[in-house]
Amino acid sequence: MLKMKNVTECYDMKVFTDAGDYFGDIEEAMLTPNKISGWRVKASKASFLAKVLGSAKGVIVPHQLVKAIGDIMIISKAAVPSYNEEEDTAE
Repeated sequence: MLKMKNVTECYDMKVFTDAGDYFGDIEEAMLTPNKISGWRVKASKASFLAKVLGSAKGVIVPHQLVKAIGDIMIISKAAVPSYNEEEDTAE
């Protein structure tokens, strides 16, 4: 059965990728007149997103890339900006 959730219940929710990486926290929902178009995710200090973005504060994830919303939000790994781990280890 489909469970409904208020958008306000999603604020500050933890976001993880489908690969299990902690991505960040929900900051805001981007709304159109009749649906959610995306989610603004802020990069927290311990998140994978903070490593990838550097000085940026977060990203907007299109709602099509959201796989599940419950106690946490799970998004597709395709939402992760490109990141080369070799660059991180070379520094």
